Amino acid sequence: MKEHDNRGAADGSADTSANEASKGAEPFNLSVWALGHRSLVWYFMLVFAVAGLWSYFNLGRAEDPDFTIKTMIIQANWPGATVEDTMSQVTERIEKKLEEIDSFDYAKSISTAGKTTIYVYLKDTTPGKNVPATWVRIRNLVSDIKGTLPAGVQGPFFNDSFGDVFGNIFAFTSDGLTQRQLRDYVEATRSKLLTLRDAGKVELIGAQDEVIYLEFSTRQIAALGITQRMVVEALNGQNAITPSGVIEAKGERVSVRVTGSFASEENLKAINLRINDRFFRLGDIATITRTYEDPPRTLFRYKGAPAIGLAVGMKPGANITVFGEQLHAKMRQIESELPIGVGIHNVSDQPEVVADAVWGFVRALIEAVSIVLIVSFISLGIRAGLVVAVTIPLVLAITFLAMSLYGVSLQRISLGALIIALGLLVDDAMIAVEMMIARLEVGDKLEKAAVAVYTHTAFPMLTGTLVTIASFFPVAFNNGAPGEFTFTLFVVIAVALIVSWVVAVLFVPLLGVTMLPATLKKHEAKKGRFTRLFEALLRTCVRWKWSTIGATVLLFAASVFGMRFVQQQFFPSSERVELVVDWTAAQNSSVLETRAQMDRFEAALAKDPDVEHWSSYVGQGAVRFLLAFDVQPATPNFGQIVIVTKDLEARDRLRSKLNDLVKREFVGTDAYVHLLDLGPPVGRPVQYRISGPDIEGVRKEAQKIAAVMAEHPDLGQVVFDWNEPGRVVKVDVLQDKAAQLGVTSESLATALNDVVGGSPITQVRDSIYLVNVIGRAQTADRTSIDTLRNLQLSTADGKAVPLAAIANLSYEAEQPIVWRRHRMPTITLKASVDGGIQPATVVKQLAPKMKALEAGLGPDYRFAVGGAVEESAKGQGPIIAIVPAMLLTMTTILMLQLQSFQRLFLVVAVAPLGLIGVVAALIPSKAPLGFVAILGVLALIGILIRNSVILVMQIEELRREGKDGWSAVIEASEHRMRPIMLTAAAATLALIPIAREIFWGPMAFAMMGGIVAGTILTLLFLPALYVAWFRLPEPDDRATAGNSDGENPPLGEAEAAHVGA
Repeated sequence: MKEHDNRGAADGSADTSANEASKGAEPFNLSVWALGHRSLVWYFMLVFAVAGLWSYFNLGRAEDPDFTIKTMIIQANWPGATVEDTMSQVTERIEKKLEEIDSFDYAKSISTAGKTTIYVYLKDTTPGKNVPATWVRIRNLVSDIKGTLPAGVQGPFFNDSFGDVFGNIFAFTSDGLTQRQLRDYVEATRSKLLTLRDAGKVELIGAQDEVIYLEFSTRQIAALGITQRMVVEALNGQNAITPSGVIEAKGERVSVRVTGSFASEENLKAINLRINDRFFRLGDIATITRTYEDPPRTLFRYKGAPAIGLAVGMKPGANITVFGEQLHAKMRQIESELPIGVGIHNVSDQPEVVADAVWGFVRALIEAVSIVLIVSFISLGIRAGLVVAVTIPLVLAITFLAMSLYGVSLQRISLGALIIALGLLVDDAMIAVEMMIARLEVGDKLEKAAVAVYTHTAFPMLTGTLVTIASFFPVAFNNGAPGEFTFTLFVVIAVALIVSWVVAVLFVPLLGVTMLPATLKKHEAKKGRFTRLFEALLRTCVRWKWSTIGATVLLFAASVFGMRFVQQQFFPSSERVELVVDWTAAQNSSVLETRAQMDRFEAALAKDPDVEHWSSYVGQGAVRFLLAFDVQPATPNFGQIVIVTKDLEARDRLRSKLNDLVKREFVGTDAYVHLLDLGPPVGRPVQYRISGPDIEGVRKEAQKIAAVMAEHPDLGQVVFDWNEPGRVVKVDVLQDKAAQLGVTSESLATALNDVVGGSPITQVRDSIYLVNVIGRAQTADRTSIDTLRNLQLSTADGKAVPLAAIANLSYEAEQPIVWRRHRMPTITLKASVDGGIQPATVVKQLAPKMKALEAGLGPDYRFAVGGAVEESAKGQGPIIAIVPAMLLTMTTILMLQLQSFQRLFLVVAVAPLGLIGVVAALIPSKAPLGFVAILGVLALIGILIRNSVILVMQIEELRREGKDGWSAVIEASEHRMRPIMLTAAAATLALIPIAREIFWGPMAFAMMGGIVAGTILTLLFLPALYVAWFRLPEPDDRATAGNSDGENPPLGEAEAAHVGA
């Protein structure tokens, strides 16, 4: 130290030298500057503390971080078209155009008779900020081909808000009110909620549109010589809104208004129509009723009772807990104004869930801070521990300030990152304090001991910090959905580590001068039992260096082999109390049939004590009430039930009971009872896809795959996303007879549509609603094929003939729906996993049989693994791509510090050995290696290199001071043992609070095992490797400290000077 001070003084006096001119009069020491400007440093400490506290209370709150849903929906209708025509003429044209988009990944389409729905998926690597511009380009491109679509196609229509989240859902029920009256109250509530500052989208769920049905007797109107189409034209002319002009008179503008439009169904009954020079009273030729859509398109229910849902979204960037308070206050006010009989029920309350989740994370953070403080006080003593205790909230405060500036909210990932960072950020403070104590024990003055941190360990610490940050590059530069989901992990840890280094060299010296005693007695005169045991073990390992190296290599090989016993995972299931039931009835089932099946299922929920409440959606899936929710397409045969249980234990009990109920009473029904997802949605975890040009061929191959899946004992029911043919009535027109009677296929199809489905005639304007007036045949005329045969059709001369006279009617089987992927019919086979086995393990076990099936496919068929395995591969792909850049950055940083290939090898050699501890921790705990755990394993590289750098630099410094190589290795290892063990203990124990969580548990176990094993190897294996690499002999008792028999590797002047930096 004296030599260093004298050299600094000499440099300051000899400023004429070119070398000294480049270095400056005296090397800048940040710690010296801090002690020379104490008041200013205290001021900044207070400012940062207050700003950090203010930032904490103003940070946004969320359960999970936001990520971009890179999915868009395009829909188009072609009334009257078959499935094949819709697929080839509409779906194919749109999908082909989409392939011109650079970031386009694939399209998944659902084609039914007269309707196509296309899900557009962008590449996972598409940056989130580029997604809105891509949606605009897709709109423009698809709109360009609108003129090439067949005549009669409606659309295309676009939905690029597929990722909108409705955090609050309320169910409105009524006792004694009609649906229309209840809807009036819900609409009024919607208008009031939209006045809230942070309210986003507010939408109604399951509201039944009113309809006025004009039901005609086909025989009666045929006998009168009129058609339904004539009635439609007459009513349209009566109800049209047409401008009547404005009179300019004496400087005044007077508008002209013509009355006569329909205000209610009573107006319709009284209307007189003139058709073919004859007058008809509409009420005499049609039964007019005002009711609701029949059949309904979608239904929403609460606890099995009909209800109207109100889904409330929040504007981006708003604080969800603050918005939740405003929303609940507004809803209490609204509820007090509603009449008796109208009930408001809280179906989903994301602000409350977020508040509970954030408090749980904060509690874990407090526990971790407490653990680190206890380690500090026990290992360093009261005064030294107090210095570390002050730095922790200071670093956290500055980190909160940076999070506020960067727009990072408090959520699962950022708070977990704080806990992970806590064990790392305390390293620098502990190393600095331990260095000060060591200098005080050898007799240095307090101020000199305080500034020794900067001169001896500041730059090795900075190197370790930067290397640790670089190990999180796979998170920082991962554009996929998993990377976007975990991005705040990198931001928080990077900020915390940089801040901790600055605090260690800027604030800790001042805190140490203030809190530590001026002198300390040397406590190493009598070594403790643990220290003596470590020294004996260290000397044994170094003395038997080749045995130590061999044993370590064998352990590493065993850990690589053991990795095959560690199960793989994408993201775990959520810890929320909700259960979701996906209900899929037979392919051609109506909404009413789907509801009837779900009614039977829901009867069991009403009696179960584990159920708090539930809501059901029929004909559609639940709205996206959290970002990771897997929203399903709306089809009449699909429904979803969201069950809120009383606690996690009740959730697990209920899940088991419901699965048994489905197996026992709903045999053959596709009812999937599952938990909510964490991270990007996947659906059923085990999935296989088969694509091909021929639908029958695809169906045949899918049956083979299903047979293989069904053999696996750990898979649940195997389901197809489509496969069942449906019945259709084929009307084979006898063209010759039809031509003789003046009936065309178009007029026949129009007449059938008017009779069976009904055709819109006009609209009645009622308050804020538009009530459609729909004409259709009476129930008796549209319920079976036999009544259709007797349908009376008007001919060109006004006579009536039955449909059977000009057409043959018969039932045929037809594919009612076709799913496509990559422009080919694709069947996806899905299954859930029973027991504790992971989907990746099941897929691995099925792989040989699946490969055999794939080998037997035709050249135009494609087989692919989907589900959790595919999404995991997508998530890990960008990680693997970034790892080379990460390693290059690490080695560059290390080389700048070490400037020696040999020392670089020694430092890096320890990094992969952390796998020994990872495997040793994961296998007994049965924790899977998921996406987040992989990030933890990569982070271990930086953590272990950090300690290795400091130890190697310590060895080199001692050797430069004149000690022989062997003694320098032993002394440096003994000296660094205490701070390395302290920091390892802090980093490991700080992970305990999150080790019990489902999401962070595997990562915590992996890092704890890796840190423990890596620390031991740093202190035992690295010294042995150093001695073996440089062939350093053990000195005998007569050897001097400065002589190692010429075995020490030579150190150049530049190299030696850098080692001391």
